[in-house]
Amino acid sequence: MTSDTSTAGILRRPYLLATVGACALVFLSAFESLAVTTIMPIVSRDLDGASLYALAFAGPLATGVMGMVAAGNWSDRRGPAAPLYSSVALFVAGLLIAGTAGTMEILVLGRLVQGLGGGAMTVALYVLVARVYPPALHPKIFAAFAASWVVPSLVGPFAAGVVAQLSSWHWVFLGVVGLVVPALLMVVPAVRGMDSEPAAEPVPWAFGRMGWAALAAVAVLGLNLSAEVPGFGGVIAVVALVLALVAVRPLVPRGTLTARRGLPSVILVRGLASAAFFGAEVYLPYLLTERYAFTPTFAGLTLTGAALAWAGASAIQRKLGARLADDLAVKIGAALVLIAVISTLVTAAFALPAAVAIAGWILAGGGMGLMYPRLSVMTLALSTEENQGFNSAAMSISDSLGGALSLAATGLVFAAFTAGPFAAVFALTAVIAVVGVVIAPRVAAHVAASEAPSDSSAEQELSLTQPK
Repeated sequence: MTSDTSTAGILRRPYLLATVGACALVFLSAFESLAVTTIMPIVSRDLDGASLYALAFAGPLATGVMGMVAAGNWSDRRGPAAPLYSSVALFVAGLLIAGTAGTMEILVLGRLVQGLGGGAMTVALYVLVARVYPPALHPKIFAAFAASWVVPSLVGPFAAGVVAQLSSWHWVFLGVVGLVVPALLMVVPAVRGMDSEPAAEPVPWAFGRMGWAALAAVAVLGLNLSAEVPGFGGVIAVVALVLALVAVRPLVPRGTLTARRGLPSVILVRGLASAAFFGAEVYLPYLLTERYAFTPTFAGLTLTGAALAWAGASAIQRKLGARLADDLAVKIGAALVLIAVISTLVTAAFALPAAVAIAGWILAGGGMGLMYPRLSVMTLALSTEENQGFNSAAMSISDSLGGALSLAATGLVFAAFTAGPFAAVFALTAVIAVVGVVIAPRVAAHVAASEAPSDSSAEQELSLTQPK
């Protein structure tokens, strides 16, 4: 890069189209996330699928892990172009399946395909950022990704509720399909402009890591469905949880599960934040519709404040730059998420006014807005060009698998506690948030960029008695 392009803004040449297209893809993913959270109580009633409610959220996160690993490895081998195109195709296919579903089982299938594509797309976009933008612009583009949640947060929940009430929830899925292709086309020039020459020593296909990712996804799905097996549900749940933790170890930097300082803790905190935030957020509209008689449209609007706070806090941390240390932003963010989850817990447990949980959830959005961009920046800063794909995938895997395991666990808790199920769910996510606050200070240490283990080394090192 020349000095003039390295200092150019993300909305100037040569980055304009890439920025708009990438942010549009993030926008559409954000819209789907907020819209599905809003309409799922309606879908569950319409398709008689209460038993699969949690799986409709956890399933896409689980299959997303498979997409992330494959896209990360593929990106390290050949660059992010082919993974990006393939992931968008899968994302669209999932939307079509879910949008035309007549049963809850088919809808969940569509969500699984959508998650596979969405997970791969996330990693491909992160590698695209690393290859196209200079490091000086990384904080700005990640802040722009976070800001891409602003419009969806304003119109997504409300629009989804209106469409579901006046027409059909099917169009919440189908309406997005026509917008994905134009967004992708804007990214194509930047993809073509990347250096496409193969590396001197091409990264091998990581079939071992792909197998572990598949095992992790199956384990999460098994954990979700364990309650449906009478008599053996508890055993299946424990086995599934152990398998998920075993499978994730080769997919993240060494020391992640033991909170080693530096990059491993950055990856772990990302997962804990996702588990606490999304594990609680999925049940917030459910609580408001069931206990407080909110309409789907109004219940969806309760997510708007959190999403706006997320984007606002992201913009604040971008403007502060180096004046706000990365580790301090993460610690403040983790504390805000904990306070917010506790607010939902006390609201559900003591039947407090709904405004308490809604106001508290704004703090959660602010906390995530502070943390997420800084965790992304730290991950790339501690990576080399050879393992950008692996570490980007590891961050996204931790994000998705943390949320998936949390949703699977909250689904089991919700089914088990017939008296006060919402309070039980929020209590579990509060415990996760506490762990996040405890681990957050450990992101501060600067360590060498984590090396992605080869298939053989990952398999040799995988041992229950030697945690990474």
